[in-house]
Amino acid sequence: MIKIEGLKKVYQIGDQQIQALRGVSLEIHEGEFVAIMGPSGSGKSTMMNVLGCLDKPTAGEYILDNYRISDAHDDDLAFIRNRKIGFVFQNFNLLPRTTAVENVELPLMYSGIPVRERKERAIMSLQNVGLGERLWNKPNELSGGQQQRVSIARALVNHPVILLADEPTGALDTKTSLEIMSIFQQLNDSGKTVILVTHEPDIAEYAKRIIRFRDGQIEEDQPVMKRRMAYKTEVAAT
Repeated sequence: MIKIEGLKKVYQIGDQQIQALRGVSLEIHEGEFVAIMGPSGSGKSTMMNVLGCLDKPTAGEYILDNYRISDAHDDDLAFIRNRKIGFVFQNFNLLPRTTAVENVELPLMYSGIPVRERKERAIMSLQNVGLGERLWNKPNELSGGQQQRVSIARALVNHPVILLADEPTGALDTKTSLEIMSIFQQLNDSGKTVILVTHEPDIAEYAKRIIRFRDGQIEEDQPVMKRRMAYKTEVAAT
């Protein structure tokens, strides 16, 4: 699903060069659940931006689902972000004056999907994350956990090949975090590839594999030996 070889990212700040990634190589296979960890300045956020096609590497190769991202133009990257990657963010990034359905419809609008079909798909995606009774609520009428469910439904509505979550439980309490991790685990069990960026060791342990970054390089890459299992919620396979 993902193949990265010799990836480098250098930021030029004035006359100073900051090496955020220093020749990173890794593979992530279809159906994996990977957590990316590391202290501030380790390169994990830069790696997330590259994986999400939000930033291009300075050197090296990145292949996502047979697309050579390293050589892609801006229009190609926009297409890949919309069709291949589902994003889930810490602060939900929902439009405040629109309903849950309208928020989930957004990626479909950019894909040119007809109005009736995109509404049907948005409703189904929300039902799949347990929000069938909250379709017409606006974000300020939803709890933090419900808003994150809307975010997950939006990320899944275009059937992406990977789900990329950046600190998805960072703004949530412990109980709600467990509910969200339960959704991610069930999505992974149904075959979805999930990549989770987090600074919380206990959250990383819900994944199957942890990649730790330090100083722009992979310090450790190993399977989770004592994996945590979130308690189950009623979420349909997607």
